[in-house]
Amino acid sequence: MHVLSMTWRDGVFAHWPTDPAVVDAHLPDELSVATHDGEAWLGVVAFVMEEIRPRGAPIGRTFPEVNLRTYVRHGDDSGVYFFSLDADDRLSVAAARSLYALPYFSARATVDRDGDLIRLTSERDHPGEPRARLDVSYRRGTDESFVPEPGSLPAFLTENYRFFTKGRRLYRGEIDHEPWRLAPGEATVDAETLFRAAGFAAPDDDPLVHVAEPLAVTADRLVPVDG
Repeated sequence: MHVLSMTWRDGVFAHWPTDPAVVDAHLPDELSVATHDGEAWLGVVAFVMEEIRPRGAPIGRTFPEVNLRTYVRHGDDSGVYFFSLDADDRLSVAAARSLYALPYFSARATVDRDGDLIRLTSERDHPGEPRARLDVSYRRGTDESFVPEPGSLPAFLTENYRFFTKGRRLYRGEIDHEPWRLAPGEATVDAETLFRAAGFAAPDDDPLVHVAEPLAVTADRLVPVDG
């Protein structure tokens, strides 16, 4: 039974191939980096989290969010591992840090639209944490949207229904949603310091970009992972 529901809109996935050893060095000991055709991937994912609410709540909260993530394995299970999640809602950040042990940080963020062009800016201002900024403009390309084919690279990067987080121990969380509908996208990154704040070198090439259609999502409680 889910504990949270929400809609993700204006979503963009920007991914860079990365040496698996570099990513693996930043992971908890219980996890190993997942690869596709021998490459690990680091992704900046930005979207508006719309009407996020606990089960049974009459109203929700809406705010932009940016995360830096990779893809991991724990035994036979695979999922997402977050290095940071920046959100423009201090109450939700506090709740996520407490209830989900996720590395959420308070940020000042805006989303502006000019026709089909979306510009998202985020500036981390969490007390005691390093500053991190993202300024990205993106739009979908002219190709038709598609549902990622199982086993494909787009599916590896987006079709993930489990995440892992490390607090006093390793935890697993589950989300549920219909498959993503994606379109190849175009993005211009005018500022990005999320990588450096997480201990990675800044990427020096263009990302692989997918723009996502809105999606309704539910999330379950965290459960501890054995071993």
